[in-house]
Amino acid sequence: MLERIWVVFSQVITLFLLMGVGFFLARKNKLTSHGVTECTYLLLYFVAPCIIIESLQVDRDPQLTHSVLLCVAASVGLYLLYILMSLPTFRKQPPKTRSVLQFGAVYGNLGFMGIPLVQAVLGDDAVVFVVFVLAIFTVTYWIHGVFIMGGPSALSLKSTFLNPGVIPLLIALPLFLTGWRLPSMVNSAVSFLADLNTPLAMVVIGAQMARSDLLSIFRQPRLYASCAFRLLLCPAVTALVLLPLHMDPLLYATMVILAGTPTAGVTSMFAQRFEQDTPSAAQLVSLSTLLSVVTLPLCAALAEALTR
Repeated sequence: MLERIWVVFSQVITLFLLMGVGFFLARKNKLTSHGVTECTYLLLYFVAPCIIIESLQVDRDPQLTHSVLLCVAASVGLYLLYILMSLPTFRKQPPKTRSVLQFGAVYGNLGFMGIPLVQAVLGDDAVVFVVFVLAIFTVTYWIHGVFIMGGPSALSLKSTFLNPGVIPLLIALPLFLTGWRLPSMVNSAVSFLADLNTPLAMVVIGAQMARSDLLSIFRQPRLYASCAFRLLLCPAVTALVLLPLHMDPLLYATMVILAGTPTAGVTSMFAQRFEQDTPSAAQLVSLSTLLSVVTLPLCAALAEALTR
């Protein structure tokens, strides 16, 4: 187990070194907030969709189909469970802060942190599962997340089902189900864009962290409570709930690792959009990302130990 923890720890450190590039560039004002916004747009609307399209062009067999269906069903159930668990939390906080802390506790950074980490630790074969978990994650936060951040009036059918997570899935799903493949030139372009995800996402996260007061975030107990929910409780509950299903070890490890990813960057985006507590959102994303260097290796080791 110690060897496995070290393998995951080394991969997490690699990701943090890439974040350090973004942190350095932002502190030196070589990567401005406008530049970070443009990079985030590139990631959300082009790079992430290309990952989905590329990952679903795999040879399908009955075992993989069964695992994918189980992955989707388990993801729906787990997000409902996370949401129910979060309902009684942070009641003493002001409403604008409570919504941020609850959102950050439920939703992890699957796209920017989850995909690179799963790729590095478990290999490319596991990314197909990440894609389906990411689809459920996206639909969920565009419904529940919008509801707690903006209220019922903010909900929109268009934003729920026509967003950067769902649209590429509608393109890629027929490729997965039929075995069709994109033309080689198109597929090469998609692959090149998908390869940008790990370095560009880490640079963006590092740049976002550079604009937070890193000293002050360590002195706020409410942030630690939300981080504990996200980094410790969610993966522990996931590991225990999924254990009786005796699912494929690769799928099981993927879902436990994803459950332990730090707070999603979309937390601060939604806080700003719906006029919630944006400073707390940015601090929560930064703190959970820093703490994940310790907790993520433990999540991976837990997953491996329980699948033996």
